[in-house]
Amino acid sequence: MSEQNKQDATQRFSARVDDYAKYRPSYPAELLDYMQQTIGVQSGHKVADIGAGTGIFTALLLERGLDVFAVEPNEPMRRAAGETLPAEHLHLVDGSAEQTNLPDHSVNVIICAQSFHWFDTQRAVSEFRRIAGADGKLVLIWNTRLQTGSEFLERYEQLLQQFGTDYNEVNHQHMFSQLQHPVFREGTMQRATFINRQVLDLDGVQGRLRSTSYVPSAGEPGYAQMMEEAERIFNETEQDGVVYMDYETEVYWGQL
Repeated sequence: MSEQNKQDATQRFSARVDDYAKYRPSYPAELLDYMQQTIGVQSGHKVADIGAGTGIFTALLLERGLDVFAVEPNEPMRRAAGETLPAEHLHLVDGSAEQTNLPDHSVNVIICAQSFHWFDTQRAVSEFRRIAGADGKLVLIWNTRLQTGSEFLERYEQLLQQFGTDYNEVNHQHMFSQLQHPVFREGTMQRATFINRQVLDLDGVQGRLRSTSYVPSAGEPGYAQMMEEAERIFNETEQDGVVYMDYETEVYWGQL
């Protein structure tokens, strides 16, 4: 990803906050069970949710009794999180992965859900080690949208290829394997995957599309045609009024 895109990442979702909060997928309960039972993220732990956005993953952490520092540099997204999440055990922090504004050794675990690909890897990992200390763990999570497996999934991918502005450059898929800077302490990284699915009506498909940073926004060239094509795809692939957006939820974790 270019340095310009990394710099723009903080603001590129500002006009999409409502759609992001409403239409982005959540995460499977099995993932949270895995984090508790295998990774050892326990109730009462202090967790930094870096790039917390509108709080989709933060909400799940709060439900599990964790003390969460939701670090998010985008003010509209941070405000949306504060408006929807329960205040108890929630600490909203104006900060970034590279400068969290958290004290040294202040958290047990660092979690990046659908965000790590936007960070400056070397600077972020250095900051994570500062706030988590020698025993800290890092958990990287992505909902990776499946591009094949159904007519809807395949045609939705074609839609993004047709109308996406910088889709191929900022698409996070396979990005972890391309990182040049080491993230985890040598020999500690583990990986797990889980099945995840959104059941979407037409409004859901179009809202999910609008929540994406690499497609035209309302009023921009190509937006109307993109929405018309999304409706055509839905009408030609729906069953009982819905389609299925399938994901593989990927988890990479280990010691910092």
